[in-house]
Amino acid sequence: MRNLFPILMLLLLFSCYSDDTLDVPVTNPDDVLQTELDNYIEENFTKEYGMAIRYRFNDRFVEPFQRVTPPSLEVIRPMLDFIEEFWIEPYLEVENGEEFFRQQVPAEVVLLGGLIYNEDGTVILGLAEAGASVTLTNVNAIDLNDRDWIDLQLQTIFHEFAHIVHQQFKLPPAFETISPTGYTSPGSWFNLTDEDALQRGFVSPYATSSPNEDFAETAAFYLFDTEFEENFVTDEPDCNDPDCAARNEGRELVRQKLSAIEEQYLKFTGVVLEDLRAAVQRRL
Repeated sequence: MRNLFPILMLLLLFSCYSDDTLDVPVTNPDDVLQTELDNYIEENFTKEYGMAIRYRFNDRFVEPFQRVTPPSLEVIRPMLDFIEEFWIEPYLEVENGEEFFRQQVPAEVVLLGGLIYNEDGTVILGLAEAGASVTLTNVNAIDLNDRDWIDLQLQTIFHEFAHIVHQQFKLPPAFETISPTGYTSPGSWFNLTDEDALQRGFVSPYATSSPNEDFAETAAFYLFDTEFEENFVTDEPDCNDPDCAARNEGRELVRQKLSAIEEQYLKFTGVVLEDLRAAVQRRL
């Protein structure tokens, strides 16, 4: 059983009528009264971008074997402001970015209060479903002074939106062949350390789980990680040990992947990924 504790509220309305008959339309029990927040979402997200924001919890957002916490009402508006500032506005700022964003923006963004926990002990930071839906987690922990929280959210946002790019336009040619031996067997990526991943030519252990995840992780890290150049691009000088040499070999593979991703974005979206990164980094 999931650890879900939704609060159900039942409003009973009693009135007196002089007539003995009551002739009123039947209201759908699933209808929810529109609030000021709902009106804000309708005007600024749904009408503007065709993006529905789902913040009321529904079982369909997760699988039966997964556990998650619903979002708190008071964090929704700050989270919407965060999405606008760090996700939407950078795209609107760069050449061809607005057109791409409006064409590819998911129809639904789901906000969950906590992380999604699987039975095997792994944690899901976010989900993307064939360009139709993006799920963001851990919104109850919102703290704009916590760089770890910000980085986690931006990693999730840009990772999931990058999935939409390869789902719509496929992976770059021969992307899977850049580091073919570095991918892990199903369900084993979490046994790797960051060091292991870099030596294999990946920006994170999760990137080793498949070429699709490799694409999304590399694009996301490039956009949000302020130390991307230092960590994944620039070789360490004067390497005198095998581990250092292996890290530099891994960086060469990351450079090849990033180049292929940049070309893919430019070819199919018209967006210069370097410009998009600059727009994101100015906000950090």
